[in-house]
Amino acid sequence: MCKYKFLVATDMDYTLLLPGKPVSKANRLAIKAIEEAGGCVTLATGRTFYLCGTYARDLGITIPLITSNGAALSDPVELKDIKSVDFPPHILKTLIDLFEDKNVDATGYSSEGLYFFPASSRRGFIDDYNSKAPDNMRVPILDKPDVSFNKFLLISPDREVTERVMSIPKLQVVSSARDFLDVMMAGTSKGLALKEIASSYGIPDNMVFALGDSENDISLLKEAGHAIAMAGSDSKVIDVAEFVTSDCASDGFARAVEEFILPLVR
Repeated sequence: MCKYKFLVATDMDYTLLLPGKPVSKANRLAIKAIEEAGGCVTLATGRTFYLCGTYARDLGITIPLITSNGAALSDPVELKDIKSVDFPPHILKTLIDLFEDKNVDATGYSSEGLYFFPASSRRGFIDDYNSKAPDNMRVPILDKPDVSFNKFLLISPDREVTERVMSIPKLQVVSSARDFLDVMMAGTSKGLALKEIASSYGIPDNMVFALGDSENDISLLKEAGHAIAMAGSDSKVIDVAEFVTSDCASDGFARAVEEFILPLVR
């Protein structure tokens, strides 16, 4: 018999919370309501597990997290990757050489931590996160790109860099926010990771719900039995949604749980 009656997978930034802000009281209560109704919640994010571990623990999430846009599945209890689809050495070298040569605003995501290329503008965000996180949950900062990576985040790359990245075979390139491009290996996505989690827990498709707002959430919504978009989402996200809730600032996650998810599972 399945341990959970249904599964809710939610994007983090601009869906469950505003970047750099805590999960609202309304959304926290909604997660508790899901659990009381026999469901479970996972986070489906472009972040590394290091950047969502504090949230997962605070919210009592124990099932695997979808991280690095589906390039990894992470254990929120042990704070480690269960699975990571890393770039093979020849592709990794090509990408690193390109980012260094063109001085790209790039950040590398690894099971061992984050690496900031010289032009990366993400260091301040991570330093702020680390300043608030417990010592054992801070993001390790890597000095050199000499480890395996499962994702690169590019911010405002120019056309030449974007075209060169997209011309490399066997890569998956998606937008995770305005001016953000996430680069992973092909065959990885939030949706495929969601399907793997649901299958492992024996949860049928019609009992799988997903919430998101950006292009990188489309695969997540398509694989779920029920797709929910936040108000103000990318039009492509709206097009695949069964239900459109309020925006993140208005606790759209909580509204979707109360008005759409719980009525369907009860």
